[in-house]
Amino acid sequence: MNLRRRGCFYAKKIFQWLGREFVALSCEGKAGPTAKEQTQDIFRRFEEELRSLGLSLDNTVRTRLWAKDRQSRNLGSGERVVVLAGKARSTSSSYIAPGHFDSDARGALDLLAMKPSRPGLEKILKEYDPPMIPLRYLIYDSAVFLSGVTAVLPTLENQLTDILPRIGGSLKDAGSSWDKVVKVSFFLHRSQTLSLLKDLFRQRVAVDIPQMEYGFVDGYSAEGKLVEIEVTAAI
Repeated sequence: MNLRRRGCFYAKKIFQWLGREFVALSCEGKAGPTAKEQTQDIFRRFEEELRSLGLSLDNTVRTRLWAKDRQSRNLGSGERVVVLAGKARSTSSSYIAPGHFDSDARGALDLLAMKPSRPGLEKILKEYDPPMIPLRYLIYDSAVFLSGVTAVLPTLENQLTDILPRIGGSLKDAGSSWDKVVKVSFFLHRSQTLSLLKDLFRQRVAVDIPQMEYGFVDGYSAEGKLVEIEVTAAI
């Protein structure tokens, strides 16, 4: 369902996946305020929507932050850390992509929340060592979600050679594996080709993954990154 809600482009989808019920929310900020204020407002809307469905931000398993420029990305990311703290902490990624927007907003968010199979189940949060802004992964009711993984190396091939073993290590630590991955999302820099990405991935991961998602962006959390990879798996 897509609609304009109080000046904000808004989308909501409820669906079954991995034997659980998920809620996907997307919203662009209101034009005018800073990216920080837009992010605060979006999370207020998300919290209200989740509450109407018997959920809360504590059920969040993944967020993607979109920004029109690096300053907006940094402001939005900083506010996301504040809002999604404690039990609401989740896996995350962030992208600079002016073409993503349908409005004059500086920032936008996608949020994925999951309704567990029974009350009382809590997320297991795994930090990097030492801790970083993104969570390494979380486990929630027999599903594992990894934050977007990146590298700053000269070529796309170099970066995949670095990124994919680290993803494999996180899956193993979480009690999963590449064989149990249900979805991989690639967000590729516009300077790179999709055919090369697919070839490099197939050379390194020889499993049949049910869902492969591809998108193009203009930037990430730091210069020099050429791809960010998000993974969801079963346990």
